[in-house]
Amino acid sequence: MTENNLSEKELLEAAQKPSKEALRLHPIYKGKIEVVPKCRIRDMNDFAIWYTPGVAAPCREIYENPEKVYEYTSKGNTIAIVSDGSRVLGLGDIGPMAGLPVMEGKAILFKYLGGVDAIPICINAESSDDIIKFVNMIEPTYGGINLEDIKSPRCFKVLDTLRQKSNIPVWHDDQQGTAAVTLAGLINAVKIVNKPLDKIKIGMLGAGAANQRIAIMLAKAGVNPELTYMCDLDGLIYKGREDLAGDPYRTHLAEITNAEMRKGGPEVAFEGVDVMIALSAPGPETVKPEWIKSMAKDPIVFVCANPVPEIWPWEAKKAGARIVATGRSDFPNQVNNSLGFPGIFRGTLDVKATTITDEMCIAAARELAKVAEDKGIREDYLIPTMDEWNVFPREAVAVGQMAIKQGIAQHKLTSEQAFETAQTVIKRARSEMEMRQKEGFVKVDV
Repeated sequence: MTENNLSEKELLEAAQKPSKEALRLHPIYKGKIEVVPKCRIRDMNDFAIWYTPGVAAPCREIYENPEKVYEYTSKGNTIAIVSDGSRVLGLGDIGPMAGLPVMEGKAILFKYLGGVDAIPICINAESSDDIIKFVNMIEPTYGGINLEDIKSPRCFKVLDTLRQKSNIPVWHDDQQGTAAVTLAGLINAVKIVNKPLDKIKIGMLGAGAANQRIAIMLAKAGVNPELTYMCDLDGLIYKGREDLAGDPYRTHLAEITNAEMRKGGPEVAFEGVDVMIALSAPGPETVKPEWIKSMAKDPIVFVCANPVPEIWPWEAKKAGARIVATGRSDFPNQVNNSLGFPGIFRGTLDVKATTITDEMCIAAARELAKVAEDKGIREDYLIPTMDEWNVFPREAVAVGQMAIKQGIAQHKLTSEQAFETAQTVIKRARSEMEMRQKEGFVKVDV
């Protein structure tokens, strides 16, 4: 029996239930989002205000002063979730149509948790340049862009180019969002095992977009990159590895990590390390128990592949892990982007930041960790859960204040003003959802 008094068979059945329910419920709702007007419509006369002839007046105002688009339209609170479906969850390159359910799910999380209106846009794109051109073309409509589920190295070029060229914030959630939430969990995990952040050794399984950005952000947050050991499909990354020559991103990581020049596979990468961070192929047998057994005392194991972690949490515990985190909401310690992107974008939009920096993400991570610490961290509670709604306005404040500090905010708010703004918008979004369910516009008992 496991620590929560369920057998491994019962735990496995519970872990498989969300997939079964998803197949049952998706056809009932036929999609997860719809467009609902937020302006008054008392009778047909109001359309003369919202459409022709009245709408010409705000059009002229925006033409004369483009900044008024934020005053007269929904642009300031609307973002696009852009994906080519080339790297979806743990499913791989399944294309834009098959990726659409994920993007719709992301949109409802943006709205319910952060009060952000998000529109999923899945596109047929043959190259990085296709995505870049598309985003540039739709920029007038949106206040920000969330890049999602784009394979590497394509995603790196897309993000780097758009951050330079765009006048609105563009970020890649699989990179920055994953890194922020992972950092938050790690900050509190090392406190529990009483190990300093700048002294820990970290083994990383997977060298895709997520783990590459995690390594960079952890270094900026105080982790010593020389004590980080990253494995890709060909083994440990180290300085001078010949096959990395054409990959500038992994070459950079080879320069700053693995000072010991360890060579070999995962069994070498995890030997004696304090922390395992795996964002690789879905499990449940991707991570071997013996790798965990070879780690240092009180191993911290983050196995965050979706939809199935690289090893089941109970198997990791059996192998000796003291703390286990996954990307799933049905297990303790969910290290998932859903705790990051709603609050980070809320704070970004509220101060009209021109970009989302790593420092803004680190500020969000530290606030996430602080919210959990205020409540009392423990081995099965490293960071807040999604139902602790107050984390999102607090995160928004941290992000917005960092943007102001960095001089990239076009609208300055005090911490108190920022909290009130974020709280009001998020409360409204949650209240609207509750009202629609209560009135029967959204079926609950299905």
